Amino acid sequence: MVLAALGLSMDAAAVSIANGLYYKNTSGAKVLLMAFCFGLFQAAMPLIGYFAGSLFRDAIMRIDHWIVLIILAFLGTKMIVEALKNRSDSAEKSEKPQSLTYKYLLVQSLATSIDALAFGISLALIDVNIFAATAAIGLITFSVCLLAYYVGQKFGTKFKTKAEIFGGLILIFIGIRIFIQHMFG
Repeated sequence: MVLAALGLSMDAAAVSIANGLYYKNTSGAKVLLMAFCFGLFQAAMPLIGYFAGSLFRDAIMRIDHWIVLIILAFLGTKMIVEALKNRSDSAEKSEKPQSLTYKYLLVQSLATSIDALAFGISLALIDVNIFAATAAIGLITFSVCLLAYYVGQKFGTKFKTKAEIFGGLILIFIGIRIFIQHMFG
């Protein structure tokens, strides 16, 4: 679950790096709030997806490994394609407020956690303690984003694309691993 949490946190980490680059004079309290919001949304969305997916569990047990593989491969590939497509510094090109506002922070948190909703649906198809999983996802995302903000301040967007590609590869690897375990298990 640690690898999955790291993979899911990469979008939020990439945004945190961009925030660190763009919002250089953000207070420590707002940086903590940023990391908390990312962690909270990354934990809540899989929980929502899990319970939504649980409603249909019995109907899809025979094809669950295919669904998990397809969802995770799609999400991972999407992350990689978007990372490669957006190699240029999107933080400088997009219009952003002069300071990191609460409204903008909520939009960032929601946007970076949509993939986690789909991941939660895939978790409903395997035997997992959803509360332990979402706690791990939230805590790891919080920690990664906190660190990523300061990395962004220090190193700019040098690692943004690599982090997104790494996150995508992790999701694809997890999907393949679950598929193989279920098929040949």
